[in-house]
Amino acid sequence: MTHQTDGGDAVISAFNAVGADYIFSSPGSEWAPVWESLARRHRDGLPCPSYLDLLHETVAVGMATGYGLITRKPQGVLLHAGPGLLQGSMAVHGALLAGVPMVVASSESTTYGDGPGPDPGGQWYRNLSVVGGPHQMAAPFTKWSNQAASVHTLTTMITRGAELASRAPAGPVYLNIPLEVLLEPWAGPEPKPLVPPGGTVSAAEDMQAILELLAGAANPVIVTETTGREPGGLEALVTFAETLGIPVVEPNSAVCVNFPRDHALHAGGEIPVDTADVIVLLNCRAPFYPPSNRPAAATIVVIDEVPQRPHIAYQVLNADHYLEGGVAATLREMAVRAQEQGMSREISYESVEADAVAAAEKRATGLDPVHVVATLRDAIGNDAIVVDETITHSRVVQRHLRRTEPDSYFYVQGGLGQGIAVALGVKLAVPDKPVVFTVGDGAFLYNPVIPSLQAAKANGLPVLIVVFNNTEYRSMKMNHLRFYPQGAAVGTGEFLGNDLSDQPDLAAFAEPFGMHGETVSAKDELTPALDRALKAVRHGVTAILNVHVSR
Repeated sequence: MTHQTDGGDAVISAFNAVGADYIFSSPGSEWAPVWESLARRHRDGLPCPSYLDLLHETVAVGMATGYGLITRKPQGVLLHAGPGLLQGSMAVHGALLAGVPMVVASSESTTYGDGPGPDPGGQWYRNLSVVGGPHQMAAPFTKWSNQAASVHTLTTMITRGAELASRAPAGPVYLNIPLEVLLEPWAGPEPKPLVPPGGTVSAAEDMQAILELLAGAANPVIVTETTGREPGGLEALVTFAETLGIPVVEPNSAVCVNFPRDHALHAGGEIPVDTADVIVLLNCRAPFYPPSNRPAAATIVVIDEVPQRPHIAYQVLNADHYLEGGVAATLREMAVRAQEQGMSREISYESVEADAVAAAEKRATGLDPVHVVATLRDAIGNDAIVVDETITHSRVVQRHLRRTEPDSYFYVQGGLGQGIAVALGVKLAVPDKPVVFTVGDGAFLYNPVIPSLQAAKANGLPVLIVVFNNTEYRSMKMNHLRFYPQGAAVGTGEFLGNDLSDQPDLAAFAEPFGMHGETVSAKDELTPALDRALKAVRHGVTAILNVHVSR
């Protein structure tokens, strides 16, 4: 069947070409041409990405982030004008920090009704216009931000954006597509399919120099934040560390599973700055804090495809040597060279990750967070994927979950309030795996809870939400005490910006959606409640477990 197509069909053709499985949309009036293209394609049996209507911009972007964490493929995100972009900007920035590729688009009017063709509507003239265009607003929190000024360049702008989004360091790009461009007639040609990025590896002589440095080191250590996000990265790091007998540290800034938590070479979360003589920073954005805290005696080696992240305002690596290339490929090649040259060695290393569950049981009168995480770990097994948006409990969650597989744990990046959507996106990518979202009560309340739960129900995405509820913004109080340890608040007990004791019953948010909700306040309630919640999730129903922890 032949029909006149326009810029809306160009958008869908471009997203087909880049291999987008989904278009995540918080709908706006500019996207009628895209909706019409989808309706035509559905009618005529033509290919197109699946389209999701979502009730909040953070949910749309967050779900694209979660989906991209698993698939590493750029997806489409459609927001509404400048205001929709601003509403979703926190989640877009989170995708930038997490290194997730996506093409985000919104619109504007360029004629305000004074040009030929269809009337764009008075809302653009009165309320929605942005001086300089919304692409200027998006520039600080995206890899690339531009305007598609003509339907004739629209498909190439989208495919170019997807290519940029996929290259290291991966991240979101933004495209402003004016409504007039979407309404322009379009006759092709069909865009060229996206080609996967080529692989890179560090130069042979550079790798040899670092191998010799490591072979002569007495106390080398590897520090990594995001190696597990690289395809094959965790496996390559295990091979490299085992070959050279080097312990691996995952510092507080680690955001995923980079090295098996139960491995004998896993050295916990503290960098041994006083004893290490060679520190290998592997996919580390910000290893030392403060940045000037350079180890006094250690030689610092950086292995990273793009070691200087352009979106980080202040980044200090204090490097003595750089290996710049694909991290997994470089580690594999160095391990082979080390074996061939007889550099392999065994180091007896005792992990510092002692189990603190028994100690927590002794000191706690209520539900200690360590006990909650250990119980959760036993309940969900090794197959579940955990998305974490806790703050004061984040290190407890990461340490005591003991995840060992790639893509089995993710920490939500950027501002709080995205986590439920990220977990839903992960579930969308792996529908056959259980997905667990861990979150503090304060962070839970930052989330757009109602639109997120609606998305879970409407799209058949059951997840287990476990709230670590201490009825306060604990991090606020901790920082107050850091700056004013003997201040007026300590004497009077008046800690502002902290109290959440008047919060509603968080488990009750499940009720309007027909979901499972329970509040847990005692140790003997936890395991049975987890069993019931997981049973609900297995039957396709999201569950909220509101756990009152002791600290």
